[in-house]
Amino acid sequence: EIRAHKAKLNCGITIPNLGFGTYSFGNDRDITELAIQMALKIGYMHFDTAKIYGSEPAVGTALREVILDASVERSDIFVMSKLWRSDHHDPFQSQQSALKQTLKNLKMEYVDVYLVHWPVKLKPWVACAIPKEDEFEPLDLETTGSGMEKCLEMGLCRGIGVSNFSCRKIQQLLNFASVPPVINQVELHPVWRQTKLRQFCGGLGIHVSAYSSHEAPGDWWGSSRSNAVVENPTIQSIALKHSNPCSANKLERHFLQPRDANGHYSLR
Repeated sequence: EIRAHKAKLNCGITIPNLGFGTYSFGNDRDITELAIQMALKIGYMHFDTAKIYGSEPAVGTALREVILDASVERSDIFVMSKLWRSDHHDPFQSQQSALKQTLKNLKMEYVDVYLVHWPVKLKPWVACAIPKEDEFEPLDLETTGSGMEKCLEMGLCRGIGVSNFSCRKIQQLLNFASVPPVINQVELHPVWRQTKLRQFCGGLGIHVSAYSSHEAPGDWWGSSRSNAVVENPTIQSIALKHSNPCSANKLERHFLQPRDANGHYSLR
């Protein structure tokens, strides 16, 4: 069932709707590799990582093993990574260098989609997730967009997109972009439905990918610091009604069967 749900992106490639995120594993390579192996066994083919997660090398090792032993083809796997906020500088060098390092970490020749992780720019040497106030710089979306498009032209990725972008930021990008984003990945769950953003992206053919679908407790950018989504009385009652005490399963079904006319969703 995991492999059955797919969507076609505006660049023509297909994305499995249910993705396996690797943020929480961080630099623990053994756990990450084991988790990827188990995910593949139960049918996951969409893997999400990022430079800041620290999980790219382990994701690459685990996927390379199954490709080398002919368990799956590279073309069967969908891999997505992200441009970090300190890599927004020279449009013809920074993004390419960052993506080339990501590809080296992943032991791959390309990623399926490369995202701008946040519409925020940091000074080049800043590597932490929570920067200091004096480490921010003004973001030039046109420069960033040009660099991303160059990565696409070079064949380093099959599609480019964004993450954590508002309607306004997407419109700003579209004012000068030659290639529209294929994905906007945002926090999305029943407590934070992102209705306006979903409608806006759907109207433009931009696929909305949900992260933290069980919400983001403990994440400094998240909408909640508790288990308000999973423990929501309505969600729990729906789970019990269907003889399934696991509210998380119902949250996944909520996104795989959207009640939106556009239906531009995937779940990470």
